[in-house]
Amino acid sequence: MNAPTIDKPAGAQLGQWLIGLALGVLLWVAAYSQLTAFADALVGAAGLSRQTHLGQAVHFFFYDTPKVLLLLTGIVFVMGVIQTFFSPERTRALLSGKREGIGNLLAAGLGIVTPFCSCSAVPLFIGFLSAGVPLGVTFSFLISAPMVNEIALALLFGLFGWKVAGLYMAMGLLVAIVAGLVIGKLKMERHLEEWVRNLLAGQVAQTTAEQLSWLERLQAGGAHVREIVGKVWPYVLAGIALGAAIHGYVAEDFMASFMGSDVWWAVPAAVLLGVPMYTNAAGIIPVVEALIGKGAALGTVLAFMMSVIALSAPEMIILRKALKPTLIATFAGVVALGILCVGYVFNWLL
Repeated sequence: MNAPTIDKPAGAQLGQWLIGLALGVLLWVAAYSQLTAFADALVGAAGLSRQTHLGQAVHFFFYDTPKVLLLLTGIVFVMGVIQTFFSPERTRALLSGKREGIGNLLAAGLGIVTPFCSCSAVPLFIGFLSAGVPLGVTFSFLISAPMVNEIALALLFGLFGWKVAGLYMAMGLLVAIVAGLVIGKLKMERHLEEWVRNLLAGQVAQTTAEQLSWLERLQAGGAHVREIVGKVWPYVLAGIALGAAIHGYVAEDFMASFMGSDVWWAVPAAVLLGVPMYTNAAGIIPVVEALIGKGAALGTVLAFMMSVIALSAPEMIILRKALKPTLIATFAGVVALGILCVGYVFNWLL
């Protein structure tokens, strides 16, 4: 006769969770702080040089892949725990209806202080959705985080002065807020993938949200990670692989050849050219400086920059796991229209 299974007391399980969580945080911080060294070591072990196109592409892949996966895991765990305190119904009530505009403004403002590239912002975007934040509000963050963060503003200020940096910030926030409002008004939640809609439906009822123990909250965070990261990681790898390939083979001379043209189609062409590419604000600013130095128009180049960091093809690949093609196309179309307006405004004013 088998002996009965004796479960560990809740206090012992909680202690194990806290110890594991503390070790996990230390390992997370250590890993995140060594991303550049890790990528450098792998590039060196492969006998490549970062001065070559292939070396740049390989370095980019081995730097961004662990970075995005670390962010995805950490953010999704935290949002999973937070979700146990605030039911989706309550969160939606706080940020919907007449407060939706304020929610878009706050989400876009949050993007300024979160220096994420577009793919790095996706985990928090999914986390917001899972916590019940309205779709349009989450899109305001997704647009603002890569496009209008402090790194982009500081580099633009250093290169072009406060007027350009200030106008860029104002126009970028306007694009993020208006695009989020438009997407929210279109009520496109039905174009979320089923597993995301299930998250929106809520996994913790409001009547029990405040009765859970800390052990149950931590377990909910762990389950959140297994569910979301387990679904998204192949798309993360595919998106970053594409971004790395393009990042390593950027042809500045080709882009500058038409960005200085005084024709109406220069701005749309720059936006279309930027979409397949992928880098963050710090990575694209040197390209912007080089293009300006070769005679490209400022508005056209900034439109190109915005499309690279807010509408990258790798970002779309990762988002595809959570969003249906119709919603992705609407998102890209609304944001592209806003970016076109920014390009024309800059070219007209400056």
